[in-house]
Amino acid sequence: LMEAWEKGVNPEGNSTNPSNWDFSNSFFFAGTVVTTIGYGNLSPSTVAGQIFCVFYALFGVPLNLAFLNQLGKGLNAHLITLGRWVQKPGRAQVVQTLAVAIFLTTGTLLFLVFPPLVFSYVEGWSYGEGFYFTFITLSTIGFGDYVVGTNPKKHYIPVYRSLTAIWIVFGLAWLALVFNV
Repeated sequence: LMEAWEKGVNPEGNSTNPSNWDFSNSFFFAGTVVTTIGYGNLSPSTVAGQIFCVFYALFGVPLNLAFLNQLGKGLNAHLITLGRWVQKPGRAQVVQTLAVAIFLTTGTLLFLVFPPLVFSYVEGWSYGEGFYFTFITLSTIGFGDYVVGTNPKKHYIPVYRSLTAIWIVFGLAWLALVFNV
C-alpha cells in the first residue's frame, strides 16, 4: 500500500510523506496524460483522482490533438511561406533542398540532439540514455524506465519538469510536421 502511494500523485501529505503534488509534478502529469505518453511513474492514488483522470483524459486527449493539429497548421503555414520563397522562378533546386535540410536539421537539433545533452547533465544519464528517453518520449511510447525529475537524491529547479512538458508538446508538433512534409 505504501509503495502505491509513493508512486501515485496525492495532494494530501502527512507527517511521514509530504505531498508530491506541486506545480511542476502536476503540469508534467497533466501533459503525460493528454499526450498519451503515460510513463507509469505517476498515477492518481485515490478513487476520486482516478475518476477525475478518466474525465480529464476523455476531454484532454482530443483537445490536445486539436491543439497539436492547430500548432502543426501554424508551423506548416510558415513552411509554405518558406516554400513559396524558395520556389520562386530563378531559385535553384539547391536552395530548395537547402531550405528543407535546414528545417530538418534545426528541428533535429532542438528536439532530438540537444535535449539529451540537458537530460544527461541534469539527470546524470549517459548521452545514450538521454537520447533513448528523448526518442521514447517523442514517439509517445513512454515506458517509464527513464523519467526526468524523479531522482530523490537530486535537487531540481522548480520549472524543470514544466519546461520538459513544453519541450514534449513542441517536439510532438515538430514530428507531426515532419511526417506531413
